[in-house]
Amino acid sequence: MAKAYVLMNCNLGSEKEVIASLKEIDDVKEAHGTFGLYDIVAQIESDTGEKIQKIVVGTIRKMNKINSTVTLTRSESGELFQASEKLIGMMLGQNAAQAYIVIHCDKGQEYPTLKNLSHIPEVKEADVVFGFYDVICKIEVSDDKTLQNVIAKSIRTLPNINTSMTLNIINEQESS
Repeated sequence: MAKAYVLMNCNLGSEKEVIASLKEIDDVKEAHGTFGLYDIVAQIESDTGEKIQKIVVGTIRKMNKINSTVTLTRSESGELFQASEKLIGMMLGQNAAQAYIVIHCDKGQEYPTLKNLSHIPEVKEADVVFGFYDVICKIEVSDDKTLQNVIAKSIRTLPNINTSMTLNIINEQESS
């Protein structure tokens, strides 16, 4: 299964509309508004990389209110994370604070970084990616204070991480 993350900037005030439109596209698994350098992050999973390319180039980049995109294509690396934990947390309503973290790490240290992230329970998924960043992970926790602690004390202190950027998910921009 091919997977990619698309980081987007859109017209000011159009985030809810763009997120709703993204969620209607086949193979878009998630789309969220974020605080940070990017306005929206979307996760795409498809049978092939070519299909993802068609979605990004042929659909997402052609949306009128999207101004720019950065696509991070996954390297095969997701088997370290168990989807069952993520589903249980969501069903119990324990994941009120969420964020994506994009990471630059030391050259050749992407997979050791991924393995280190797999030992942090609040990291629900992570992938080595090709593109501007080396690794992307998603954190889901009960509150913002816990989110800050996980980022500052668990993730940013891992060996081989040079820089990271946090994209906090804005729950208010989610469609009802």
